[in-house]
Amino acid sequence: MGLKWSDSEEIAILLREGHPEVDPRYVRYTDLHRWVLDLEDFTDEADRSGEKLLEAIQMAWIEEADGD
Repeated sequence: MGLKWSDSEEIAILLREGHPEVDPRYVRYTDLHRWVLDLEDFTDEADRSGEKLLEAIQMAWIEEADGD
């Protein structure tokens, strides 16, 4: 089963691994949306995202980055 928009923690881990040079606090939602869609295991529909889901992913990514 692939990743969905609601899988924010799993997505955050993959984004941190795929974009280690990026500070997630400064990522635009348009870029975040595209990067999530580009993840190999992501299978959800592009139009199912929204600001709240993108914010949850960004916050999880920030927590992952701060844990380093």
